[in-house]
Amino acid sequence: MSEPQSSWLTGRHAGVLLHPTSLPGDYGIGSLDENAVGFLEFLAAAGFKAWQICPLGPTGYGDSPYQCFSAFAGNPYLIDVAALIHEGLVTAADAEALQALPKDRVDFGGIYHAKWPVLFGAHAEFVRGGRRILPYGDFEEFRRQQAAWLPDYALFCALKENFKDRPWWEWPAAARNPALARKSALPRELAVRIEAYEFIQYLFLGQWTQLRAKAAALDIAIIGDAPIFAALDSADAWANPQLFQLNPRTARPTAVAGCPPDYFSADGQLWGNPLYNWPVHAADGYAWWIARLRANFALFDVVRIDHFRGFEAYWSIPAGSATARPGHWVLGPGLDFFRAIRAALPGAKLIAEDLGTLTPEVIALREATGLPGMAVLQFAFGGAADNFYLPHHHRANCVVYPGTHDNDTTIGWYAEADEKTRDHVRRYLRVDGQEINWDFLRVAYASVCALTIVPLPDLLGLGSVARFNSPGVAEGNWSWRFRPEQLRSLSDGTVKYLRELAALYDR
Repeated sequence: MSEPQSSWLTGRHAGVLLHPTSLPGDYGIGSLDENAVGFLEFLAAAGFKAWQICPLGPTGYGDSPYQCFSAFAGNPYLIDVAALIHEGLVTAADAEALQALPKDRVDFGGIYHAKWPVLFGAHAEFVRGGRRILPYGDFEEFRRQQAAWLPDYALFCALKENFKDRPWWEWPAAARNPALARKSALPRELAVRIEAYEFIQYLFLGQWTQLRAKAAALDIAIIGDAPIFAALDSADAWANPQLFQLNPRTARPTAVAGCPPDYFSADGQLWGNPLYNWPVHAADGYAWWIARLRANFALFDVVRIDHFRGFEAYWSIPAGSATARPGHWVLGPGLDFFRAIRAALPGAKLIAEDLGTLTPEVIALREATGLPGMAVLQFAFGGAADNFYLPHHHRANCVVYPGTHDNDTTIGWYAEADEKTRDHVRRYLRVDGQEINWDFLRVAYASVCALTIVPLPDLLGLGSVARFNSPGVAEGNWSWRFRPEQLRSLSDGTVKYLRELAALYDR
């Protein structure tokens, strides 16, 4: 890969960004149900070819899909309860607490208290019923296929529950050490709960596989998302501490991840994830990362790697810092990492999330890998004509967005922008700004970028109330949901218009 590689991104297509938790439904959170199928059918009818989502892992404190208990497992909250009722694993009465939750937002606390009993009850009924074969395939075969990560994840979850949800570094020493924990009496004592966590993953993967098959039948590609960093309180860090920059005595990080002051935060972003011990990864050919991406490609057609610039150099913040400001740049694995990925997964379709501080070295790494990068229209305006997010600087090997999950909606962004920025938008696009969401959508469709991804709130014409995440803000994120009537409000004329745009701009 010493020479720039050709891109897998050929042809021109458009898609929609929407995390599944934002889907409508009767059980407190979007799930892999008929509403997800209906959304896929809308995408196909409107001429879209892709559905982009955020990471699908099991979320922990803070509810962020970018801070998960596992880099391999799926989010149990997404499991379709109606399907479990249909299979006789739970009753409608079992799910009444879920049905009482809000329908226009996700109450994660309520979900935590109401959904886990339903899922554990489904496992208990599965056992009582003689472990019959469900529509998701043979459970024992699933366990064999996922043996590389599933036992560690399930044991981690059972131990965490057993120790009152405390983080793993606060567990007793015998449980804190994975090798000792596996040899102790705990796996036998927690055997039923361990299997329950495995069964819940079986349900998730079975339902996701069914939904993905329906997407494929509609010619919709699924674009997944892989956070560059794993969470500290995760099965990954617990089971493989040698892969991270952790103090071997305390199991606490010596330095943590984040990014320097930027567009989103004057103090930078202090993510707190443990940093990788890259020499250890390199020594075994990046085996953990290859396994992780292989698992991702079992779920998705395309994977966006979050924080791509961290592979060239990452922001290392001393543990215990109050903000990200004291950090410094440390060289990452660079091209060696991507050579290993290409050798192990030659057909892998990756997108580089190359936002943030782009140095010539980061750009050179992206070009050498051949991976498509990203362009965000909300970053384009208010400055000089050499801003590379302006459409006249776009590249074909790129994905263009009006905004991402970390941005405000286009209407919300325009309303909060200063007059200089709004004036730049109006003059550049030759519009009056009265329908700024549609203005940005048309520009994105017309862009030379091969792939256009539009957040659903922009299609629905929603303001800041529909913002999914505000980086650096601790509360109130990830909870937005749309209502069924909002999608139905996109008339046949709107769907026809979207198809016409796709035809007009060869998408």
